[in-house]
Amino acid sequence: MSRTGYPANRFLQRYCPKYPVAYLCAAMEWEYPLNDIDTAARQVIDCMGSARVVAFEGEMGAGKTTLIQAICRRMGVRGGMGSPTFSIINEYDALPDPIYHIDLYRCASADEAVRAGVEECLFSGCRCLVEWPSRAPGLFPDDTIRLSLTRLDDHTRKIVVN
Repeated sequence: MSRTGYPANRFLQRYCPKYPVAYLCAAMEWEYPLNDIDTAARQVIDCMGSARVVAFEGEMGAGKTTLIQAICRRMGVRGGMGSPTFSIINEYDALPDPIYHIDLYRCASADEAVRAGVEECLFSGCRCLVEWPSRAPGLFPDDTIRLSLTRLDDHTRKIVVN
């Protein structure tokens, strides 16, 4: 929700109709209860616009993987989705292109991420949803949307898009 109580996308469409939503999502923030994660996922998708890469920062347990899985479901991914902590990259079938869920937590450097195939995914033109991007900050395209996720309490999270 925006600070006015509107979902972010409706707020932007109503008050800023001549600008693309992804442009206006810069510096947006909202809170969501975990039982309404699907609405939060829709809002993140709205903020993505035509951007292909979204980088998710947040402490361990903030809910990055859970939010990414909700985003993937809303984007048409069916079937099992797990955390790519050990595989580093999970590829999910979606139309028209696959979605890459990337977790850089175990990467010690950008070179290690490149060897794992992360750079190839980031510049493939496919959607990439990346956890722990600070582990390889120099790899990301310029138009990457950066999102910070904060755990406010056991049932509420805050999203900030910068």
